[in-house]
Amino acid sequence: MKRSMVIEAGRAAAIGLVACVALCAEGQVSPNGKIEVTADGDSGLSVICHNSGKGVKVMEIECGKATPDSKSTKKYKVSYNMLTGKRSHCTNQYREQAYTLSSGQKLLMRAYDDGIAWHSDAPDRVDLSEASHRYLMRWNEAYEGFFPEDEKETEGDRWGYPALFRYTDGTWLLLSESNLDADCAAASMHSTARTGEYDLIPDGPGEKGWQTAIIGTLDDVVASTLVTDNSAPCRLDDTSWIEPGTASWVYWAYNHGSNDYEIIRKYVDMAVELGLPYVLIDAEWDEMKDGKSVEDAVSYAVQRGIKPIIWYNSSVGWINGAPGPKFRLNKPEDREREFAWCEKIGVKGVKIDFFSGDTNLNIRYMTELLECAAKHHLLVNFHGATVPRGWQRTYPNLISTEGVYGAEWYNNVPTFTDRAASHNAMLPFTRNVIGSMDYTPCAFSDSQHPHITTRGHELALTILYESGIQHLADRPESFLSQPDEVRQFLGSFPTAWDDTMLLNGEPGRYAVLARRKGEKWYIAGINGTDEPMELHLSTGKLPKKARTGKKKFFTDNEDSSDWVIREIKGMPSTITLAPRGGFVIK
Repeated sequence: MKRSMVIEAGRAAAIGLVACVALCAEGQVSPNGKIEVTADGDSGLSVICHNSGKGVKVMEIECGKATPDSKSTKKYKVSYNMLTGKRSHCTNQYREQAYTLSSGQKLLMRAYDDGIAWHSDAPDRVDLSEASHRYLMRWNEAYEGFFPEDEKETEGDRWGYPALFRYTDGTWLLLSESNLDADCAAASMHSTARTGEYDLIPDGPGEKGWQTAIIGTLDDVVASTLVTDNSAPCRLDDTSWIEPGTASWVYWAYNHGSNDYEIIRKYVDMAVELGLPYVLIDAEWDEMKDGKSVEDAVSYAVQRGIKPIIWYNSSVGWINGAPGPKFRLNKPEDREREFAWCEKIGVKGVKIDFFSGDTNLNIRYMTELLECAAKHHLLVNFHGATVPRGWQRTYPNLISTEGVYGAEWYNNVPTFTDRAASHNAMLPFTRNVIGSMDYTPCAFSDSQHPHITTRGHELALTILYESGIQHLADRPESFLSQPDEVRQFLGSFPTAWDDTMLLNGEPGRYAVLARRKGEKWYIAGINGTDEPMELHLSTGKLPKKARTGKKKFFTDNEDSSDWVIREIKGMPSTITLAPRGGFVIK
């Protein structure tokens, strides 16, 4: 076994898991009996889901003959708290089995109640050809792309995590990765000559993380915390200083605005007026105009009770022609000095951008940045970087990650305008399942390229999308001209949740999620199509208290020209949404 497999196999006691032994005559079965892993002759391991009452084979791990190392599997329970994410207290359980492959190599399998995770010395190849539909994003180092349905695959095509698969019996599978450490390179999917078959290949030298598949109903997939369940526990001694929240953000409207002190002042003042805790000072603050400096901007924010976050170029990806500041974090002594300066002047977080892929160079660098930032009580938001793979549990100062084709693209290309609504209705089932997603939502005016989603749609994204820090994209005059109820909402909605559940949805068409913070429930939904849509709300899973009593309801009027904001009693059974429309119920 490689070092990381030995560490993880023996780490159970250290992370407070409770082990027992359970005999499993048929194969390795999850504690709740829904997921089964069986040795399938000389071909590998079959993964079967018993979600619909009958066993459906959803995946084959093509590893050759796999012989269990013992006739029993160990059972573990996972229980931990999160400062960000879709659920504040996470629990899961799994059975673990080690296998010896015909090659002599080892594979360690965990069968969780809502999926599987495995780590192998051997190359990983999976067969997912039983799926009826696939939603895959072509890999790029920033993980910014669409998830088209059933796009044609050719041998050698490279796809990024996560990848969503649908089966005819109503079962779904989301394939991703978890538990990367500093010695790992992150993996991606590479098509073979056979459609639905993929090699899962790390991006160059380095150890492998755990390949991870969430399996169950679509509700199970959206609610799952499996990626963090299967990752290393928190490594920070003190987390009391970590505070999720909402930020005003300059880039969407002004692009180069962070080199202008007067523009930054406008965003600080907006944060004050709306009651937002944070302001992000984006790229080019090292070129501040008119004799001002970033320290002047930080001081202005701090004096008004707003916590500043500032941007850095990682200086390992896009460098030539890219904005700065550059080369301030690459060497340990330089980043120590820079982060100490940030802490001294009152900066509360750093946004670090433009990494160069999934190599071990990047993974190690990112973990070093997280550890150094934590020493100086700095939140971290990675942009232009790989998607979440469990670090929000291990390093909870990682407040969010981009890794998404988000609203900033209205500033860059016209492509987003016509495709955003459908894309937005895809993300709750794909990218946002695996961790915080800095999409930078909610704009009522236009950037360089227009958007055609409605007011209700844009407001719904603040709840529909989970991010430990939620950057509001629009310009101050747009937000401040909204009705009082909207302004109050923007200044008060949570960015970390106690519970999350899917109420309705179909990837790319519509999504309705319910999230809870304390005793308050927020329900948000969007129409991803260009036609009106009547949504039937399946609210039976909500507690009675959430379904009764007075609520604030936000949506669009019939022609999407204005807000409809009213108090309602109880929960509507149906809601009619405008084309590309949306709603929020608080």
